[in-house]
Amino acid sequence: MSRRFLTLSILFTSLFIFTSFSLQVVEASSKQYIYDSAELLSEEQVMELEGSIKEFGEKQETDFIIHTTNDTSGKSIKTYMGDFYDEHAFGYDQPKGNTILLTVSVDPTKREVFLAGFERGEEYLDNERIELVLDKITPHLSDKNFYQAFQQAISTSNDYMEYRPGVNPESVLLKTWFQLVVALAVGGIIVGTMVYNSGGRVTVTSRTYFNENNTRVNSKRDMFVNKTVTKRRKPSNNNKSRGGRGGGGGITGGGSSFSGGGRSF
Repeated sequence: MSRRFLTLSILFTSLFIFTSFSLQVVEASSKQYIYDSAELLSEEQVMELEGSIKEFGEKQETDFIIHTTNDTSGKSIKTYMGDFYDEHAFGYDQPKGNTILLTVSVDPTKREVFLAGFERGEEYLDNERIELVLDKITPHLSDKNFYQAFQQAISTSNDYMEYRPGVNPESVLLKTWFQLVVALAVGGIIVGTMVYNSGGRVTVTSRTYFNENNTRVNSKRDMFVNKTVTKRRKPSNNNKSRGGRGGGGGITGGGSSFSGGGRSF
């Protein structure tokens, strides 16, 4: 009797675990990540972007949502984004959870983009990092290369979220080439020091062969040769790719805190 009870317990436990796992798989596969209301993407592009988003989600435990529209209902794009987030309650493993939300408005009167991070997205993609992402994707948006802009946003966000909060991911100190140069320089200094120390002390100086008794200065003359003036043009601020800025983080109407940044393009 006890053996039969044990067998049934194991069977029901296994069935419960399998059912729970199956429900999680179905839920993940049925998630919608792209809301292309403005119809900026082809079906093939949507599928490719969703593949990239799923990889991003598994790695960062954060959902990446893309929403395009041609009508923000008279709201600022920041407010419109917040309302859209509240309405759908996006989140990786819970409602209103870890999310990156990219909103693009192609309203004929004003084309805008707003990128926001919620929960873990807010922590690892703060306002400063969001501005760096926008620097990379805004030129694509200006050229109407929306697919390239969205792929760039996903990959760059993923790269930046690999660094702990507070670190500038574009710092030259983190670049592989810079670290290689430093390593070579340090190695060169060490080798040079070893060679210098192993060669003995150098005792010959500029005065070794100088006879003070039989040497004198006959005359001294200063001669002006030429003068060089370098002109540098002051760079202009007419950078189309950066567009008009707006945003920063905030709180949605539903009370969710977020990091953020926006541009016109």
